[in-house]
Amino acid sequence: MGYLDLTRRDVLRIGGYASVAAFLAACSRGTSGGSASTSSGPGTVSVGSNQSDTSATGGPRKGMADVTAAYQQATGDTLKVNTVDHGTFQDQISSYLQGTPEDTFTWFSGHRMRFFAAQGLATPIDDVWSKVKGNFTSAFAEAVKADDGHVYGVPVDYYPWAVFYRKSVFQQHNYQIPTNWDDFKALCAQMKKDGLTPIAMADKDGWPAQGTFDILNLRLNGYEFHVNLLNGKQKWTDSKVTNVFKKWAEITQYYNEGVAGMTWQQGADLLIQKKAGMMLLGLFVSQQFQASDVSDLDFFPFPDLGTQYDAEKALDAPIDVMMMS
Repeated sequence: MGYLDLTRRDVLRIGGYASVAAFLAACSRGTSGGSASTSSGPGTVSVGSNQSDTSATGGPRKGMADVTAAYQQATGDTLKVNTVDHGTFQDQISSYLQGTPEDTFTWFSGHRMRFFAAQGLATPIDDVWSKVKGNFTSAFAEAVKADDGHVYGVPVDYYPWAVFYRKSVFQQHNYQIPTNWDDFKALCAQMKKDGLTPIAMADKDGWPAQGTFDILNLRLNGYEFHVNLLNGKQKWTDSKVTNVFKKWAEITQYYNEGVAGMTWQQGADLLIQKKAGMMLLGLFVSQQFQASDVSDLDFFPFPDLGTQYDAEKALDAPIDVMMMS
């Protein structure tokens, strides 16, 4: 897949720059989207950033630095970026927004954006969106719209989840891409016999396991049930949810040791070092690979589970956005 060498840094620099620049420029001069005003004064914008990750290819932190430099050079405005560890930023976002947040902040679209919009902790940016919406599809437009019909975020990047692997490892062992659950488990069993950790899993920050739950629930119970569960309209005690964990238990034996204490980067290293055969994660896993190795990275869709919902082919594809406090 030729586009795997596009890291989130590249997306920030190329795909999202025009829209983000327009958003920041509006913030530096005040926007008519809502009643809140920026705290940094004309010509200056402060940004609360969760783009803390670094990697061999630069990573999101370097991407934000590139955007900052390019924006300041193009506009003459000053951009003050306060970068906080990604996990800490997520854990403390509620108290952060209720305190004295920066003028703008990085976050996620969809329900997580709508939650803070409904609490009045974010400012509508409809006027900015009208200038940049031509860069995005209708699906992106819907993802940044809150329940009140106003737009609250500008997309920066997105990263679909899939099962990633090294082509050379599959070629060496003559592994075939599995398309259903039984074939997937059979592949895991064979990898274990071959001395590999079949599936790299690293859940120190919690969200990698959440992503695994998402795809299993989507394939077993469907998109509508999954969304309603996350929105509190379905119960976590429902037998459908229990069945998700039972299905999950069929592959946990193929994880590496120390799952709870490892970051996703450490998990990706198992894939890079050819100690693990596969890893379920987002496209950003590519940023851990050296440029010389990234062409060896490939992926396949999560296998079908034999339910009516396989046809939906639903998957996680989070969208990072810039929002205004």
